[in-house]
Amino acid sequence: MTAPPFGRLLTAMVTPFDADGRVDLDRAAELADHLVDELGHDGLVVNGTAGESPTTSDAEKADVLRVVLDAVGDRAAVLTGVGTFDTAHSCELAEQAAKLGAAGLLVVTPYYSKPPQSGLLQHFRAVADATDVPVMLYDIPHRSGVPILTDTMLRLAEHPHVVAVKDAKGDLVATASVTAATDLAYYSGEDALTLPLLSVGAVGVVGTSTHFCGAETKAMIEAYVGGDVAGALALHRRLLPLFTGIFATSGAILVKAGLALQGRSVGGLRLPLLEATEADRQALAACLTSVGLPAGTA
Repeated sequence: MTAPPFGRLLTAMVTPFDADGRVDLDRAAELADHLVDELGHDGLVVNGTAGESPTTSDAEKADVLRVVLDAVGDRAAVLTGVGTFDTAHSCELAEQAAKLGAAGLLVVTPYYSKPPQSGLLQHFRAVADATDVPVMLYDIPHRSGVPILTDTMLRLAEHPHVVAVKDAKGDLVATASVTAATDLAYYSGEDALTLPLLSVGAVGVVGTSTHFCGAETKAMIEAYVGGDVAGALALHRRLLPLFTGIFATSGAILVKAGLALQGRSVGGLRLPLLEATEADRQALAACLTSVGLPAGTA
């Protein structure tokens, strides 16, 4: 099995905001400490979609990365999202992240413009060439509009800086084909598919529900890697309602609602996202309770 370059359990961390809608750096540090020290995370990804990256400035992204590195960078891998639909801007964000000391770069497929595979290849190579920081490609066609096809992935695997993939494509055959032919470390980008992806060569997860069930998800991964398939399956089945329920609406919306339920409020969201409805909060509280996690009071 390919070695996991950033550990096995990572979370795409939400970005806290204060009452005036500004990035709350103190709470970002506190949340990072909680995820690493109490929930056992090997790494965190900041400034991704769950971190509301479309609505944060480059300067805010730098501040979040800096404070999370200061908080947990000595004991966890801290990656940052740098992907946009503009190759030049993505390279600038990559250079900024490298200067700050990021352990890795998450580079999403350019979205909305629907480039051809040859454009994807040149885009990802340009960002990977911009620094010496290891790159995790983010394949999420249901949001970006374009998948990274297997042949493109195989060619990208030849780049020395491209080391990993966050896989939210939901195509187990494509994943199996790439893991069989390359040393790319695949991380599940769909919480509910973590166990199936491990079976075809993935090494871990970059999760969302793992804001709450990090320890249990890590136990599931370690059980599978250690040969306890039945134990891993039991944990998967127990956690499945949360793996899927956290995406009943935007992951950022429900993560922030769930943290508030647990007494770890990280503030609201920036438009176009809105705070969870009362029905959303009730459903999430029931979901957390059903998998044996604290839900506070909805």
